[in-house]
Amino acid sequence: MDEQQARRGGGPPMWWRHGPPWWNRWEDGEERVQRRPWRSTLLITFFVMAGSNYAARGQHDREDLDPLARVLLLVAGGLLLWRKRHPVAVAFGTTAAAMVYLGAGYPYGPVFLTVAVACFNAIVMGHRKAAWTAVGALWVAHVLVGHWLYEWLPPSGDPAAPWGQEGVIAAWVAAIVAVSELARTRREQWVKERAERAQAARRRAGEERLRIARELHDVLAHSISVINVQAGVGLALLDTDPEQARSALTTIRAKSKEALGEVRQVLDTLRTPGDAPRAPAPGLDRLPELVRQAASAGLTVDVEGEPPRLAPGTDLAAFRIVQEALTNVVRHSGSRHARVHLDHGDGATLRLLIDDDGPATGADAGGSGNGLAGMRERAAALGGTIEAGARDDGGFRVLAVLPLKASAETKEDR
Repeated sequence: MDEQQARRGGGPPMWWRHGPPWWNRWEDGEERVQRRPWRSTLLITFFVMAGSNYAARGQHDREDLDPLARVLLLVAGGLLLWRKRHPVAVAFGTTAAAMVYLGAGYPYGPVFLTVAVACFNAIVMGHRKAAWTAVGALWVAHVLVGHWLYEWLPPSGDPAAPWGQEGVIAAWVAAIVAVSELARTRREQWVKERAERAQAARRRAGEERLRIARELHDVLAHSISVINVQAGVGLALLDTDPEQARSALTTIRAKSKEALGEVRQVLDTLRTPGDAPRAPAPGLDRLPELVRQAASAGLTVDVEGEPPRLAPGTDLAAFRIVQEALTNVVRHSGSRHARVHLDHGDGATLRLLIDDDGPATGADAGGSGNGLAGMRERAAALGGTIEAGARDDGGFRVLAVLPLKASAETKEDR
């Protein structure tokens, strides 16, 4: 929503909400400590030196810029190299250099810019009290020099500073603090939003891994179950009925080829995320094909009802639920007959009912493994439900209720 508003021109720009493009690099703690801000420090130092020379031309009543003055200017600018590693020390160091420069009677100029940059950096990095103390100390020093100590400090004959000038200095200090506090607040918001975006990205990645795991499980479980049954048939009939054994091997070949194709399609989404799939996702329109595959595994399936038009996600989930339920019948039931009933009479939900007559075979009868959990996850992702359990007559039933239209929450999540 925010990105759409930004593209339409409404609301604040993207850099105000998420930080300027260089912010993530600046925020990286390891890079911040190991790499000093050479370019910005050189630029500020050059500006301070050149600006002080220019300012001195109009202040003939102040002391000339001698070597000591230039050393103080260089020290104040050079300290900024360590403002990321030692923000408190740099804030007080630049303040001390500016106080000595001011007490020596040198011309007013951009030397105060170094104090502003150092204190701004300290506040943004969380050292608020230290920065406030540094700029407050500079203002107090200016008051003392301008109104009480000027008689003993150079230049000689310098009168007391007007009190109105102190108001300007106080406003300058307040502006630095206000801008720094605003930047600190925005920085905290950027860090929080960056963490939330990273968490959301991890959540989406986890959901995608879960989706791929479900797809692989459904594809492989169904295909391998059919292959296992057909392999048993082929081995049993290899000597007595070669033609039937050949048919079983043909089914194994076709089913393995189909499974490989579906697995490749799933894995392609990992290699090229965001690209459109090369083949359409399966849906209930492939239900007759699923019935034929079950028949090749010795399971007769009766289908009642016609599937409605479904959204791609719902169609895929419905197909996989039926596929997994029939796979469980092949693997875990003694019955060779199953029924699939589709009902969407209320116009709001699709009811999928998959029944077999049992009895169950094996300790894990009923599909108590990842298959049933995957069916529940697919239904829950669409706002639907799954009920699965043994019937009183010994059979097993799976009932899936899926909404025909995705809920608002599901659409927002996507």
